[in-house]
Amino acid sequence: MEDNINNFIKKVQNSKRNELDLSSDEDLSIAIMNLISIEEHFFFSGSKTGKSGYFDLLQTARKMRGELLKKLVKDVEPGSEQWCISKHLLAASMRLMEVGTKAQGQGKKQDAEDLFKKSYELYSMFWGINLKLVNLGEVKKIDDNQIDKKDNSKKKLLSKLGDMVKYVIDCCKE
Repeated sequence: MEDNINNFIKKVQNSKRNELDLSSDEDLSIAIMNLISIEEHFFFSGSKTGKSGYFDLLQTARKMRGELLKKLVKDVEPGSEQWCISKHLLAASMRLMEVGTKAQGQGKKQDAEDLFKKSYELYSMFWGINLKLVNLGEVKKIDDNQIDKKDNSKKKLLSKLGDMVKYVIDCCKE
């Protein structure tokens, strides 16, 4: 795991030379979240109205989402469910963000903050898996809150991944 983190830090340092643009990847991940949401809306619109044209539009959005997700979910281990896990992590993150925004608009600040935290934890988990910061084969062998065997921090795993995402992804990078 330490080698993975060191390699990742080298990639981040190289990003200053445009070899890795995580801000574009972050934008792409948000676009994918919205495409998943569009798929859901087409499904419900088609189901509620009985108009099959919505299902055709759903397939168009789904195809686009799949093509774009391939840009972020790479080197999928055969037999793993990394593709589906990644899609569902983004979908759940987006939905929790939306529910949190509604709660905030209703004056439920504490509920909103809890939902935003959960949304960010899922988003961080997506990046942790797809940037190979989390070795899925070793996760079962260590404590739930450890990133690797050498990790002695008392912070929770998702908090650590969130810290890493904050460090490496800067949405303001142009």
